[in-house]
Amino acid sequence: MKTTPLTDIHKEAGAKMVSFAGFLMPVEYSGIQDEHIAVRTKLGVFDVSHMGEIWIRGPKALDFLQWVTSNDVSALYDGKVQYSCFPNGQGGIVDDLLVYRFAEDEYLLVVNASNIGKDYNWLVERGNEMGLTAGKEIENVSDEVAQLA
Repeated sequence: MKTTPLTDIHKEAGAKMVSFAGFLMPVEYSGIQDEHIAVRTKLGVFDVSHMGEIWIRGPKALDFLQWVTSNDVSALYDGKVQYSCFPNGQGGIVDDLLVYRFAEDEYLLVVNASNIGKDYNWLVERGNEMGLTAGKEIENVSDEVAQLA
């Protein structure tokens, strides 16, 4: 079972850990009712570190994302995010994702946990057609990144 960069912190805080999409993830701490009240009256944070993170970088990044996603990535500016999908060419969808623009030539794709490998390989195959290199312009950093929502 995979873990995230925050797994040890959750365990130390007393989280009840369960399997989700092949990852060991926290499901609750003090109890559902206590946590519900805390979220309603104070603040709640959800660990989404199991999601996949794939960087697309370089001078061809925008053109590549315009080609492989269904939304208009050129509408983004630094710090903005866009919900999109990877169309499969037969009228279906490979996966849905979030596209974050960090710079004109630097984007972070957040994909579903259960599809990380599939989505990365799909992107690499298409990237090869545009001269993008796996591990350089297309980089899977899912095992290194933690996310909170």
